[in-house]
Amino acid sequence: MDRLSTLLAQFGMHATTIFGGVLSTDLCFDAADRTAKLHLLRSGDAVLRLGQEKAVQITEPSLLFIPRPCSHQLVALSGFKPEQQLELVSAALSFDGGLDNPLTTALPAYVLMPLAEIPMLSGNLNWLFAEAFAQHCGKNAVLNRLFELVLIQLLRHMMANRTVATGMMAGLADLRLAKAVTLIHDQPARAWSVAELASAASMSRASFAAKFHKVVGITPADYLVSWRVSLTQKLLREGRPVALIADEVGYESPSALARTFRRKTGSSPREWLQLQGLQ
Repeated sequence: MDRLSTLLAQFGMHATTIFGGVLSTDLCFDAADRTAKLHLLRSGDAVLRLGQEKAVQITEPSLLFIPRPCSHQLVALSGFKPEQQLELVSAALSFDGGLDNPLTTALPAYVLMPLAEIPMLSGNLNWLFAEAFAQHCGKNAVLNRLFELVLIQLLRHMMANRTVATGMMAGLADLRLAKAVTLIHDQPARAWSVAELASAASMSRASFAAKFHKVVGITPADYLVSWRVSLTQKLLREGRPVALIADEVGYESPSALARTFRRKTGSSPREWLQLQGLQ
């Protein structure tokens, strides 16, 4: 049972390379740009200004991932020597399920890590940087795929090192809870009981329920409902009718799904589509 592949099968990402080279001034992004951003600093120093937060100076090769739309700015602190130039490769990422997909909402406002602390990325990064600073045909197509791989490897690293304290990512990082969470992800239409999920996690019902709530932040039943609603939003974006979605995510009728959807989002499926500008 693959806890990450099951998640990415529903809420995968698509990268578009937006910058690759030496940054001599600054790179600015507005919150109106409705994509995530992944920046890879190969060399040089920079200052990160992110929304209203205090500026952060970056003084070593680093990865910066901003999973949700946010105004931010990278300012190069370039000297007069070639080794002091800021070499940067950046991509915009969109996710299946839109901005409110469960993967990006489960992550912190930003992730900033020195590349030296993510050794599993080294082979991919060497290829990515070599591609970014060369002029091969098909360059951007290759970079886009490599950026997607970098993000998958980053998520794998974050789970292995438990860098997210609570929420879905924390649940997936816990090897016992991950079995139950992955079952929900893989079979959302099943009416999972706490006892069944506890058995999958090799835990007693009481200890499983308590640990799930502590780590994930909500009860297993609430998590199942939230996952079903997230899938519904994704399928609505794809143009699927509510009548077909209801059966797929475990509701006996479209009206039953609509009631749950309104309770979780504050609007009916049709109203939600209108708010997203999709109808």
